[in-house]
Amino acid sequence: MSYQHLSEQEIIRREKLQELTQLGIDAYPAPLFPVSHYSGDIKAQFTEENKDQFASVTVAGRVMTINDKGKVFFIKIQDSKGQIQLYVKKDDICPGEDKTLFDKVVKHLDLGDIIGVSGFVFITRTGETSVHAQTFTLLTKSLKPLPVVKRDAEGNVFDAVTDPEFRYRQRYADLIVNPEVRDTFVKRTRIINTIRDFLNQQGALEVDTPVLQSIPGGAAARPFTTHHNALDIPLYLRIANELYLKRLIVAGFDWVYEFSRNFRNEGMDRTHNPEFTVLEWYTAYKDYLWMMEVTEQLFERLAIAVHGTTDVPVGDKIISFKAPFKRISIHDAIKENTGIDVSAMDEDQLRATCKQLHIGVTPSMGKGKLIDELFGNTSEHTYIQPTFIIDYPVEMSPLTKKHRSKPGLVERFELMINGKELANAYTELNDPIDQRERFEDQVKLMERGDDEAMYIDYDFLRALEYGMPPTSGIGIGIDRLVMLLTNQPSIQDVLLFPQMRPEKTNEPQTTKTEE
Repeated sequence: MSYQHLSEQEIIRREKLQELTQLGIDAYPAPLFPVSHYSGDIKAQFTEENKDQFASVTVAGRVMTINDKGKVFFIKIQDSKGQIQLYVKKDDICPGEDKTLFDKVVKHLDLGDIIGVSGFVFITRTGETSVHAQTFTLLTKSLKPLPVVKRDAEGNVFDAVTDPEFRYRQRYADLIVNPEVRDTFVKRTRIINTIRDFLNQQGALEVDTPVLQSIPGGAAARPFTTHHNALDIPLYLRIANELYLKRLIVAGFDWVYEFSRNFRNEGMDRTHNPEFTVLEWYTAYKDYLWMMEVTEQLFERLAIAVHGTTDVPVGDKIISFKAPFKRISIHDAIKENTGIDVSAMDEDQLRATCKQLHIGVTPSMGKGKLIDELFGNTSEHTYIQPTFIIDYPVEMSPLTKKHRSKPGLVERFELMINGKELANAYTELNDPIDQRERFEDQVKLMERGDDEAMYIDYDFLRALEYGMPPTSGIGIGIDRLVMLLTNQPSIQDVLLFPQMRPEKTNEPQTTKTEE
């Protein structure tokens, strides 16, 4: 076996593995190991008064520290619920047997190895709840050393592993050496389950829609393109699931939702990953005013589920999720932050205003994109407390119903929190003739060079022609929502495996090519 690309520590561990094999010890035994207790439960529940309930426990976990006292080893292991100390005494593990074998096995132990022990729980003279091992089993030999996290005598970290290149690329190791990171992902699941419970309790139906689509519709974004060999056609990874969910409203479902994994072939930064999760739901016979009220109820419930209160710390701020939230039109928001009224401006005037405010624009941008740039550059970041930005220009919203009382506007809101968009909702456009005209306007923008303009989805138009009832719909960015509720500064911190640039490695690389 070639060790050319391995570090000295990795070579030593492989040599130990060979020595264990020569001793007749399987470093990767059969997987069944009957764990009966977990570290966190033992430490939370054990007392001297109920010690009989812990007279026989079996625990397993990863070795995090080894303290060799000669005939006794103090070993800390980490399982899915925390860490616990093991008291491993040679005479207990090998009574009447060859003690040298025990020495050889334990001397081959490394940080990161996974072991299992059976024994009883007790409290040491220093007051630490521990497991006195009576059997000892090596379950997995670790061949790569873990990064070292330095802790003080009380267990507080004073030299953490913080390198983002390591943490995001090797999340499996990050979660081992930074177990507090696990809490973010536990909370992520709690957030999703809370949303699902909220919607299910109100009678919504969870559905699945296609990820591979022939038309990348439902949003203004650049898609990833692939090719289906058998059909010899291009296909697109979905940028949104909106048009499929609306088809289901046409079909007669009153309220449908989906946690949708979407893909957009765009830039990456602290709030954008090319693969991300969005919740979308659509409800028949409702409008965007109803949707604002339901959204407030949901966000209140989420804050309480994660924090036990509607006041949530985010950075150095406290954000209140107590309803009702502020509401302001996008035109008034721009005026509030710039002093400029853009509500009656045409495209040339908007372009001049952008230039006046030193906002970069391109010839491909139409009126809607220009207003979007104005709001994004001058106003979005100012809305820290939950705020509904409402009543957008029709040019910005090709899938939205025209406002019932304000010409030139549509019934749409975006929910801004901590200076970022968290949700986007409409009273949905259900007029097939109007929808066709809006799609055709998008094609004109595409011809001007706007590579994020929407395609025409003729099948969706056909569905609308059968008749879609009045409907309200919303999309909520799950990743940004988790960032907010767990006080994380980057989307990479709430994705288990964020997208990364290709890694430079000394490992021999193999590639597969299509035949």
